[in-house]
Amino acid sequence: MGPPDHKQRFEEIYTANYADILAYLRRRTDSHDDAADALAETFATAWRRLDDVPEGHRARLWLYGVARRVLANGRRADSRRSELVERLGQQLEQWAQSVGADNDFDGVREAFMRLSPDDREVLALAGWEGLGSHEIATVLGCSRGAARLRLHRARKRLAKDLKAAGLDIARYGMRAIAMTKEAI
Repeated sequence: MGPPDHKQRFEEIYTANYADILAYLRRRTDSHDDAADALAETFATAWRRLDDVPEGHRARLWLYGVARRVLANGRRADSRRSELVERLGQQLEQWAQSVGADNDFDGVREAFMRLSPDDREVLALAGWEGLGSHEIATVLGCSRGAARLRLHRARKRLAKDLKAAGLDIARYGMRAIAMTKEAI
C-alpha cells in the first residue's frame, strides 16, 4: 500500500468536522465573518500540519484546540491594535498641545475645502502622498507639464484664500496642509 492521499485525508477531516468547528467558533465570535475567518485559519493549520492531525474522533478534539488558539491569537492581535490606537491618540494629543493654540488649523481646513475637488486632489497627491509632478501626472493621466501647472495653480488659489482669511500658510508649514486631511 502506498503513502496516504493527503488531499483525500484532509477532505475527510474537513467534511467530518466542519459543522462542529464552525459552531464552536460562531459561539465565541461576534460575527459570521469573524467565525469564517477563524474557521479558514483553523483548517489551513490542519492542512499545513496534516501529519500531526490524529485519527478518528481525536481529530475533532485536535481541531478544537487549534480553533481555540486561533481565537486567542485574534484576541491578542485586537488588544495590540487597541493599545496602539490609544498610544497614537495620546501622541497626537501631545503633538497638538505642543503645536500651540495659536495655530488656526480650522481656517486652513476651511480654505482647503473651499477649493475645487480637482485642486484638493492635486494638492493632496503632492502634500499627503508625497508624489512629484511626474507621479502626479501618471495618477491624473496628464502630461508632467500639465500636472506641474495644475499643482502651481492650486497652490496659488489656496494661498490667495488663506491670505483673504488672514492666515499665513508659511507660519504653519506642511503640517497645516496635512491637518486638512481629516476634512476629506
